[in-house]
Amino acid sequence: MASTAAGVDPALLGMGLRSGTGAWGGSAGAGPSTAPAEHGAHEPAVDLAKHPSGIVPTLQNIVATVNLDCKLDLQAMANSARNAEYNPKRFAAVIMRIREPKTTALVFSSGKMVCTGAKTEEQSKLAARKYARIIQKLGYPAQFRDFKIQNMVASCDVKFPIRLEGLALTCGVFAHYEPEIFPGLIYRMADPKIVLLVFVSGKVVLTGAKVREDLYTAFENIYPMLAQFRKRQQYW
Repeated sequence: MASTAAGVDPALLGMGLRSGTGAWGGSAGAGPSTAPAEHGAHEPAVDLAKHPSGIVPTLQNIVATVNLDCKLDLQAMANSARNAEYNPKRFAAVIMRIREPKTTALVFSSGKMVCTGAKTEEQSKLAARKYARIIQKLGYPAQFRDFKIQNMVASCDVKFPIRLEGLALTCGVFAHYEPEIFPGLIYRMADPKIVLLVFVSGKVVLTGAKVREDLYTAFENIYPMLAQFRKRQQYW
């Protein structure tokens, strides 16, 4: 059981995060009524009534599904479409990509499609519509039905190191921490039902949401505990 609980790969959670790529978002700091958002003064101020921590998790990836409501010949699609690849021995779907919004779609012969890589709900729906239109232009009677966001992933940085061992002991059954298997603490929040990966550096990844408000609520719920187990710098 330990390996199953701890062996969480961010890629499997649809995170699309790679260390050292600038994918980690987040900011800290608060004024009397507002706090500066990340990436400088040009960003809107943080609403402290909604985000008391002064930190707004940044959406990194949205996974959505669509029903095209028609059967597809994947090999013919791959032969005709640009930016499409199909290797049935590896994966039973055509992989399609577009640059704007920068996303990837997995298109199955049943007409089901998974769209991933968008960073806003609007981009996700726009990208899915663009893929449906591409498939229509290939001669298929593709529809656009049952669009649904299945997973949203966000990240942030609390700007201080965290004592994960103490946090794991305090959180009990909700937390799992085995640093020899995975470097982060895995916290499974019950309400909202969100999985958080907390790293000693202060980086936090949140996944499992279908609406962004659940990501914000989950982070505000856990932030006081993170602050409680803040590593104090020692001076010699």
